[in-house]
Amino acid sequence: MALFSPPKYVISVLNRLECKGFSAYLVGGCVRDLLIGRRPADWDVCTNALPCEIMSVFEHSRDTGSKHGTVTVFVGKSKVEVTTFRSDGKYTDYRRPESVTFIPDLKGDLARRDFTMNAIALPLSGLAFDPFGGAVDIENRLIRCVGEPNQRFNEDALRMLRALRFSAVLGFEIEESTLEAIGENSLLTNFLAAERVCSELQSVLMSSKPELISQMISLGLLTRYIKDTQEIDLAALAALPKSRAERWAGLCALLLQSKMISNPEDFLQSLRLDSSTVHKAACGVKLSLSEPPSSKLMWKKLLSRHGTDCGKCTAAAADALYGTEHTKKLRSVISSGECYCLKRLKISGDELLELGFRGKRLGEVLYELLDHVLAHPNDNDLEVLLSLATDIAKSDGL
Repeated sequence: MALFSPPKYVISVLNRLECKGFSAYLVGGCVRDLLIGRRPADWDVCTNALPCEIMSVFEHSRDTGSKHGTVTVFVGKSKVEVTTFRSDGKYTDYRRPESVTFIPDLKGDLARRDFTMNAIALPLSGLAFDPFGGAVDIENRLIRCVGEPNQRFNEDALRMLRALRFSAVLGFEIEESTLEAIGENSLLTNFLAAERVCSELQSVLMSSKPELISQMISLGLLTRYIKDTQEIDLAALAALPKSRAERWAGLCALLLQSKMISNPEDFLQSLRLDSSTVHKAACGVKLSLSEPPSSKLMWKKLLSRHGTDCGKCTAAAADALYGTEHTKKLRSVISSGECYCLKRLKISGDELLELGFRGKRLGEVLYELLDHVLAHPNDNDLEVLLSLATDIAKSDGL
């Protein structure tokens, strides 16, 4: 068992509840992470205290879901979610129970949870209560449902996506009967909100094992967005920068190449991805499918026309498709200090105004000068550019 070492503010919450005569346990993902040796992102406590009793114990607390037994306790600038032991009522939407019943039984509370690794309770004593063998499964790096897998997934279809996400993020394997049940119930994910699906998919995409998205596809978990369920090689994604837009661009490029999607923008929008990421990723895929830049000058021209973010997504998509070092070449261009955009050009619109350029023509001349500097980087000097601009002004009759 790992050393029990939650922060002092978390210990204070557990201690306060126990001093008032209640039982209190750390539970869920924070216990799992402690046993793995990871720093928990959040701290959850379960207790036999009712929501009204929790709020009476803690002056600085807020009802954030007392209907489901949850109260948020604030300790300084930190917070802890404290939830009453409960059992869940009937599930009708494949996501949440219609009602919950508060119970005095810790084991009953743990029995409603998704996976054994998340069904371990840890009190101040540090002696874990683990009725479903979660610690053994953590030791064996296994993701196993609590109880009957089909029932768990029919209750909450998001659990199937969470299983794949945990597998990718933690490097665990999914236990055989749990994996089989995911395949049998995969179509239930069609009832989930696109935003929730996108969040889980993106977590896998940003992990060290993004290739597991192929398993999500082949299991049928994404049929609402990707009609095909064939295996696809996504190994190239792991080598891409850990940038959301760049990883999405790489994924879309591979899906498009395999004819599993027909339009990257439509695919990303169907997942309700934010418009900025959609634009950058879709732009990068489009540019990568034509012949990607192969020289420094070509990369600078692409950056000048489409911007740095789109350029990075182009390189990522090209790396995913062609297995070359486009991202490395692009980074070399960006870090070189050479001019590839108007912001880096040593002349501005103010100087061109003094030469008599106005309106649309002024913008055109700026880009003419930029194109010149892209090919001749040493000419990015105010005097040189003024001389070139003066020649253009004369030819324009100014």
